[in-house]
Amino acid sequence: MRVQGQPAFVLHARAWRETSFIVEVLTQDYGRLALVARGMTGAKKHNQRAALQPMQYVRLDYQLKGEMASMQQVETLDVAPRLQGDYLLSTFYIHELLLKLLPRQDAANDVFELYQETRNRLALQESLAWTLRRFERDLLQAIGVGFAFDLAHDGQICDPAARYRIDSEHGPVRDNRHSAASVSGAALIALAHDKMPVNEQLQELRGALRGLIKEQLGNTELKSWGLLSELARVGKTA
Repeated sequence: MRVQGQPAFVLHARAWRETSFIVEVLTQDYGRLALVARGMTGAKKHNQRAALQPMQYVRLDYQLKGEMASMQQVETLDVAPRLQGDYLLSTFYIHELLLKLLPRQDAANDVFELYQETRNRLALQESLAWTLRRFERDLLQAIGVGFAFDLAHDGQICDPAARYRIDSEHGPVRDNRHSAASVSGAALIALAHDKMPVNEQLQELRGALRGLIKEQLGNTELKSWGLLSELARVGKTA
């Protein structure tokens, strides 16, 4: 199958053989896709190599055969955000999550739009912790394992003053013991209504959402989690 003019975001690229790259992209219409970009060395290929950097928004022509596609043409559609510090480091986490949780060639238009929104928020340097929590929430919803965070398993609206543990199948379950892994109802309500909570509640949501993501990853461990944990320790992100 030949596809022309397909919008995509570059997630990852690595050298392959002597002159080529394997490139993972998130396409608008066909989901995550692996491309072989051949013959990418030399001065004449500089613009195409630059277009294959992570976070670039591109337009692709490719020939799909089986699980891999052969890239025929690529052009940039805009300039990727010039992120620095913890904002740049957080993109490794975002990309790693997409690479681990999204199957290849599974149409995911809502994920494409989510990535675009998150990229814009990073470019504007909005609250990094809140940007990541929103991304995690919406990604879980997009892959079919999300739920109404402000609605407890018994059908009642969460009590802002109560504590809850998050069950991956039933959602928030009231935790009268106030265990260390519990999260406040106020934080869950804020997450559900897309209103940034206070820092303490952002920290609680970090743990709750990470628990849900871990269940989806199974035995897979994210390399970026160690990095983000260190950033959280020094108070830069969550």
